[in-house]
Amino acid sequence: MSGFELRKAALVAAATGEKREMEYPRKADGKPKYPSEIFGENVFTLKTMAKALPKPIFASFLKQRRGRQNLDKTTADSIAHAVRVWAMDRGATHYTHWFQPQTGSTAEKHDAFLSLVTNFTPGGEEVTPIDQFSGGQLLQSEPDASSFPSGGMRTTFEARGYTIWDTSSSMYVQRGPNGTSILYIPSVYISYNGDALDEKTVLLRSNSVLSRAAATLVNLLEPDAHVSHVYATLGTEQEFFLVDRKMYSLRPDLKIAGRTLVGQLPPRHQQLEDHYFGRIPSRVLNAISEMELECLRLGIPIKTRHNEVAPAQFEVAPIFEEASVAVDHNLQTMDVLHKVAHRHNLRVLYHEKPFKGVNGSGKHCNWAIATDRGENLLDPTVRPETNYRFVIFLLAVLRALHEHAPLLRVAISSSSNDHRLGAQEAPPGIISAFLGDQLNEVLDAIEENRPIKNFSVPQFQSIKVGGTILDLKVSGLPHIARDLTDRNRTSPFAFTGNKFEFRAVGSKQSPSFPVTVLNCAVTAAIREITDALRAQMGSKQAPSDDDKLVVIRKFIKLTKAVRFEGDNYSAEWTAEAARRGLPNIQSTPEAFTYLVKDKHVAMLTKETGIFTETELRSRYHILNERYAKDIIIEAETLKTLVAQQILPAAFDYRKSIAESAAALAVLKVDAGPEVSALEELTPLVSTLQSELKLLSAAVADLVATEDADANEHAQTACNVVVPAINRLRDAADALEIVVADKHWPLPKYTELLLTI
Repeated sequence: MSGFELRKAALVAAATGEKREMEYPRKADGKPKYPSEIFGENVFTLKTMAKALPKPIFASFLKQRRGRQNLDKTTADSIAHAVRVWAMDRGATHYTHWFQPQTGSTAEKHDAFLSLVTNFTPGGEEVTPIDQFSGGQLLQSEPDASSFPSGGMRTTFEARGYTIWDTSSSMYVQRGPNGTSILYIPSVYISYNGDALDEKTVLLRSNSVLSRAAATLVNLLEPDAHVSHVYATLGTEQEFFLVDRKMYSLRPDLKIAGRTLVGQLPPRHQQLEDHYFGRIPSRVLNAISEMELECLRLGIPIKTRHNEVAPAQFEVAPIFEEASVAVDHNLQTMDVLHKVAHRHNLRVLYHEKPFKGVNGSGKHCNWAIATDRGENLLDPTVRPETNYRFVIFLLAVLRALHEHAPLLRVAISSSSNDHRLGAQEAPPGIISAFLGDQLNEVLDAIEENRPIKNFSVPQFQSIKVGGTILDLKVSGLPHIARDLTDRNRTSPFAFTGNKFEFRAVGSKQSPSFPVTVLNCAVTAAIREITDALRAQMGSKQAPSDDDKLVVIRKFIKLTKAVRFEGDNYSAEWTAEAARRGLPNIQSTPEAFTYLVKDKHVAMLTKETGIFTETELRSRYHILNERYAKDIIIEAETLKTLVAQQILPAAFDYRKSIAESAAALAVLKVDAGPEVSALEELTPLVSTLQSELKLLSAAVADLVATEDADANEHAQTACNVVVPAINRLRDAADALEIVVADKHWPLPKYTELLLTI
């Protein structure tokens, strides 16, 4: 079949194929179960563990989990036995240590519970099959450390690495093949020498140092608080596209590169602004509903679902959780959605920009910090101007952004996110913070030592941050509470009531590294503020309000440059940011250079101890190498697509027009329209051929220099190959407009975006 015939068949199948339906779980009396009754049923929670273990064993585990003692063999064996029985009762035949290598995804190796015990008797050898899972097998496994990215820390002949159970994240079972299931053990991944080879180890380290620093500051400000633990909270808004799987299978660029490398927008796409929050297509709603059910069983608290801005684009978002758990749950959600979409003959696309010309996808990370007493340290409360604890922690975040904004830019940088950043849909390369008029007024008033301006009446008094009242002027409709701040969708780091929304994170990346970097930067800022407070208070037992105000005013001045309330996409902001001395990092390879600058290396290694210098250099190498490889893969895919599909289609179309013109000439009929079409087509084909040669040469030069400095290699990919890819794409897209539809071999944007 021709490409056109395959496209037609896929369209017919999408329109007429059987739709998958799922039966929602019901109680014994036939009534639907409440979500709360399903939540976490496939998770080996602390409550489940407590029921399965003797009390002394469970108490010993809790002490280990809180860092007070090591996990002894008896406790480990008892937990392993309990979780094996629990998992096998739910159909588990295998277990896996599930971890996050620096590949942008997760990894797992399945091992069976089945073991063989051999006994030698006078009658000969007897082999007995048993189901077995020891404490040692629970605690660690050994994947090949040379087969994952290590940035030169491990080589092929240094292959030993370890995955180690992360006791802070609960084990769970997930559906496997043929009615079975698999026990998943969330784990960290380290080298034989103890170096972190994954994303999670450094995240857990950053959580720990943030906790110590923040608890110290809270107890300094409030000696009677007795806070022992502070933790970062996180809620990830996951955006994605869903396309028909048959259409997807006909697009090699989507399959290999994750995005379309050629394609013209349909006449109607997102310009009418009618897709956002519109009715969710029934096929998509069925898939998302099934995904939500599986997430419920895994203890993942999905809260919202809705259409996003672009056609075929959607979002799901959870309730916030402790940061490392939230990261695990985000990665699990992505995996579950991928599997469920397949069952519905859909394909989920997590690439930040799978379609040129419509909005890309992000993963907005809503971040805050809370105490073990359940208090959100970023909650302004009713009177923020006298809530000095809130103001100080707010300033710590602003100080982190001001001092280490380039690191946050590094944390969200990738070849795919480059397509989205600054493209009128995601924040640009300048990291700034949006607070809203009222919080800015609070900081300005404190700095200037004047009363707080009220935004409702023209006089000065305290602001009630709990919200003002909006009268809708319609009888029968209630008055509503207005939030403290408006939303600034152009800001990379916006305060949204009681948390910061880190909007620049890419949709397909793990949140681990961005949250790790944010935790580290805030930790450094908290320590700086703590030192300033101690210096100001002298020998006093606790700082006075005057001491606090002196330090607050100092850090308001120090962080003023990073606060911006306007349009982050505007040229005026670019100029203003330059005047303020804020870095404007335009590309991913440029961003990577900041990871190894002395100031940031010192903060990440000596000051916070999150990374060793070896680990940091390794990550720098991995990031640069991954960027260059991504660009080479895209270039090679586009070359093949053009040479093997688009050019032959153009030649076929030219031939059909030429044959029509020749036949008309024989009949002495005017062939002017056909000749005109040929004259329009020929230079477009010639341009495509020329650009194909130029891209081929650029890729060959890049591959030939792969042994050069890692960042230089990435810079060449960015500055030479990416423009060549874009030029070749433009030439192919120009051809798509004029080549007859029946000759075009690839599903078009109309079919990909509007066939779900």
